[in-house]
Amino acid sequence: MRWSEGKIGRVFVLRLEDGDRIPECIESFAQEKRISHAMCILVGGVEDGGTIVAGPVDGESMPPVPVLFELKGVHEILALGTIFPDQKGKPSLHMHAALGRQGVASVGCTRPGIEVWKLGEVILLEITESTAYRLLDPATGFEMMEP
Repeated sequence: MRWSEGKIGRVFVLRLEDGDRIPECIESFAQEKRISHAMCILVGGVEDGGTIVAGPVDGESMPPVPVLFELKGVHEILALGTIFPDQKGKPSLHMHAALGRQGVASVGCTRPGIEVWKLGEVILLEITESTAYRLLDPATGFEMMEP
């Protein structure tokens, strides 16, 4: 385990609107407000046709080949993520979501992109005094958080 310490800074309350695209809209907001480190909570709905990463094809192959899962129909969403700067200093959101429709749940990473359906409510908790950042790991192809 690796770790670092920070403090809670500003708290932002966002209402995402119909068609806002995740992760881009949250990353753009963070960049505009100069938020480099944060925790993000999201509840709301997402449009038909978004794509999530729902695991690797094979857990032994490196770099992993992602399983891309397309959402069919409007889904409810509950998601949690972190924002840390990438190697260029740009805020990068890593968010995983539980998405449900008609009693069936799907879980995955939102990185490929999903669009808000009608509304999304976000609480963004800024983390100050943190030196954590994302660094590309050549073996996996993941941008790993380095505390």
